[in-house]
Amino acid sequence: MRIVRMFVAALVAAVFLGPATGSAAETLNGAGASFPYPLYSSWAFDYNKAFGIQLNYQSIGSGGGVKQIVSRTVDFGASDDPATADALAKDDLLQFPAVIGGVVPVVNVPGFKSGALKLDSNALCRIFINDIQRWDDPVIAALNPGIKLPDKRIIVVHRSDGSGTTAIFTEYLATTCPDWKAKVGAGKAVAWPTGIGGKGNEGVASYVAKTDGGIGYVEFAYAKQNRMSHVLLKNSAGNFVEPSDATFRDAAASGSFDAAKHFHAWLVNAPGKNSWPVAGATFILLAREKTDVNKKVVKFFDWAFKNGDKQAEKLEYVPLPEALKAKVRDYWKKNGIH
Repeated sequence: MRIVRMFVAALVAAVFLGPATGSAAETLNGAGASFPYPLYSSWAFDYNKAFGIQLNYQSIGSGGGVKQIVSRTVDFGASDDPATADALAKDDLLQFPAVIGGVVPVVNVPGFKSGALKLDSNALCRIFINDIQRWDDPVIAALNPGIKLPDKRIIVVHRSDGSGTTAIFTEYLATTCPDWKAKVGAGKAVAWPTGIGGKGNEGVASYVAKTDGGIGYVEFAYAKQNRMSHVLLKNSAGNFVEPSDATFRDAAASGSFDAAKHFHAWLVNAPGKNSWPVAGATFILLAREKTDVNKKVVKFFDWAFKNGDKQAEKLEYVPLPEALKAKVRDYWKKNGIH
């Protein structure tokens, strides 16, 4: 966790400080998903250097971000759990995607490096539903022939806060595992059958890193920057795939992202030979009536769409395809905020 905390702390400190001018710098306030936090912090740092405008983004989880934009206490909310058109209409909100990434199961099993352990949706479901409790269970062993698995208890780590990362992960489990759909369901917060809770992607990563036999789920940037061991997952095409820019892009290609539905789309269990099965977009939520503030927020994300792709890729995210960026810009124009 030290790497992410130092990286983000340095960026946020720079953003808050702003340029050395005699007048107070303009500030945009956002809150929500921890999934894109490293990227938004990086974009904010560069935007501040270019224009002297600060971005104060609180990584409090998607649930908190939705609550804050609904109560109009921030300029924008951020959530990895796409809201439906009906939910947006109820709260008078707008929604658009900002970037795409992947949620990855991470493990702390001594001797197992990234990609050494294979799981499929059935094994993952049964681990998180507490049917499989030891690493040498026959179900896991059948997926990993020739590998000696430890006789060690599995410790599940999940999010304790309302989380878009959880929404993506549980949507995947509900889509692929009938038992999970019937007994637990999907959403930003669920009644977990087992495990310990950590706040934010940061908290889950920290708990897994210090828990012998632990397994959890985090956004890929947190796994990479903390050198955590991730698993290979079998996708809908029957192939074991590695989480990567390429496999996230393959999953993203399946998304419809209909502007008429405010871009509501899930990317889990996507078709495609090389698609990562637990991918998703992260979304920005705006209060429809705050036109002047929204124009400032949109100006930041439009700048990020034009200038931030390389930084997104460096941090293991997938930038929106140019065609989708164009659809988002048209959506802004139609709603009077561009």
